[in-house]
Amino acid sequence: MSNTTTSSRALFFAGLTSLFLACKGSETGVKKQESDNVITLTVNPAATFQTIDHFGASDAWSGQFVGNWPDAKRKAIADLLFSQEADANGQPKGIGLSLWRFNIGAGTAEQGAQSGIGDEWRRAESFLNNDGSYDWNKQAGQVWFLNAAKERGVNEFLAFPNSPPVQFTVNKKGYASNGKSNLAPSEFPKFANYLADVISGVKNKTGITFNHISPVNEPQWDWSDGGQEGTPFYNNEIAQITKALSSALISQKLPTKIDIAEAGQIDYLYSEFNKQDRQNQIYAFFDKASPNYVGDLPNLSRSISGHSYFTTSPFRAAAEKRTKLAEKLKSVEGLKYWMSEYCILGDNDGEINGNGKDLGIDPGIYVAKVIHNDLVNAGASAWHWWIAISPYDYKDGLIYIDKNKTDGNFQSSKMLWSLGQFSRFVRPGAVRTEIISNKPENDLLISSYKNTNGELVTVLINSGTQTRDVVIKTGQNNLTITKGYQTSATADMEPFDITAATSGLKVSPRSIVTLIGTAK
Repeated sequence: MSNTTTSSRALFFAGLTSLFLACKGSETGVKKQESDNVITLTVNPAATFQTIDHFGASDAWSGQFVGNWPDAKRKAIADLLFSQEADANGQPKGIGLSLWRFNIGAGTAEQGAQSGIGDEWRRAESFLNNDGSYDWNKQAGQVWFLNAAKERGVNEFLAFPNSPPVQFTVNKKGYASNGKSNLAPSEFPKFANYLADVISGVKNKTGITFNHISPVNEPQWDWSDGGQEGTPFYNNEIAQITKALSSALISQKLPTKIDIAEAGQIDYLYSEFNKQDRQNQIYAFFDKASPNYVGDLPNLSRSISGHSYFTTSPFRAAAEKRTKLAEKLKSVEGLKYWMSEYCILGDNDGEINGNGKDLGIDPGIYVAKVIHNDLVNAGASAWHWWIAISPYDYKDGLIYIDKNKTDGNFQSSKMLWSLGQFSRFVRPGAVRTEIISNKPENDLLISSYKNTNGELVTVLINSGTQTRDVVIKTGQNNLTITKGYQTSATADMEPFDITAATSGLKVSPRSIVTLIGTAK
C-alpha cells in the first residue's frame, strides 16, 4: 500500500489553500477572470434514480489457499477488502465491500491432474463426496473469508457455482465438451437440491445464510478448454434449473433469493446477439409472453445479472450499450440490473490491455470509469469485481499475492482503491441523485448518491492530464462538505481537509475524489 509523502501532502494543501484565497469574496466562489475555467456541479437530491444494493467481489480462486495463510496476513487482506474502520489519521483500513461472493466448487480439486484443468489454482473443492454425503470441512479457506467478511460488517452473501458437481456432469469433468451443456436435464432437480443442501450446510457450519444463489455463470460461453470450471446453458435450460431450484429452496424453508443469469456480456441481456437461444435474457426470463418466463417465482430476485466484459471501450460506445440496456429494463416493471462480474480483459480497443499486472493508477482510472458507466448509464444497482485476490500477471485482482498455497506476500492495487472510492462511501440503500455540470467535460465524470443516513456522496473521476477547478453546491446553496478522499498515483483513498469544497476544489489529474457532505 502506498502513502502520499509529507511533501506531496503539503503541496496538495498549498494548492487547495491558494484556490480558496483566490475564491474569497466572489459570489460564484471564483475570481471573475477564472470563471471560464471553473466547473460548477449542482447536486439535486430531490431528483433520484436507482437504489444501490451493494458493491462486491468474489473469493474465486485464491480464497481457498489464502484463507489458510498465517493469521496476520489473511486478516490484513480481509481488512483491505471488508473493513469500514479508519486509523487515527482517518485513513480507511479497507474498501468496505458490502457483498461477498462465495464460489461453490465442483470438485475438480479432488480430481487433481485428472480434472483436465491444468492450473491447480483454478480447480475448486466440493462439499459433495462421491458416496453422496457431504463434508462441511471442505472449502475451509473460503469459509474463513466468509466469516471474516461477516466479522467486518458484510451483511450480504452470494453463492455461485461455475459448474455442477463433477459427480453430476455428463463427462464427469468440471468443464464441458463441444460447447454443449454438461448437465443432462434429468439431473436438474438433483443439482437444485444440491445447491439448497450447500446453503443449509454452510448455514449450519457458520451461521451465515446466503442471501442470494446464482445457479449459472456466463452460460453463453462454451467452457470446453479446461481453463477453469464452467458449462454453457440455453435459456430454456436456465429456466428449468431456476424452477427446480425455487422448489428446492422452498422445500428446505430457505429465504435465499435466486439471481439469474450472469450473462457473459451485457448484449445478451437486451438484444438478439450472436448466441441463438442464449440471448435477449430480459425478455426470456421476465416477459410473460416468453416460453421461458420465470418472473412469477416467489423466490426469484427482481434483478438480472450481467458482466461488463468486452463492452467497456471506447467510452461513448460503451455508454450507448448501457443506455440500451437501461431502456430494455424499463419493459419489466421493477426489474433491477446487477453488474455482477468484471475485471480488465482483452485489449479494449487499444485503451488498456488486460495482460500484465499493473498496480498503478492507469488501470485504477479505467476501472473507475467502468463503474461510473455501469451506475450512471446502465442504472446498475450493484457492481461486483471478479477475483478479489489474484496470483496472476494480469489485471484481474484487487489484491495481488505470491502464488504460494501456504504463505506469501501481498500488495494492494489502485484498482482496489478506485473501487473503494465507491464501495466504502456509497452504502447499501443509497439512492443515486441528479448532479449537473455547467460545463460537461469528457475527462471529468461525476455522480452523486444519498445514503440512508442523509449523507450526500459525490464521486469525481478526472481521467485527464489537467487539473480541474470545481465548485460543488445544491440548488439551495445549503451543502456542507465534511470529508474528502482521494486515490491518485500517490494516494490510496487518502483523506484530506475539504471543508471549503463548496468554495472551490482542485481535482488533480488522473485521480478519483469522493466528497461527503450534508444538505441542511
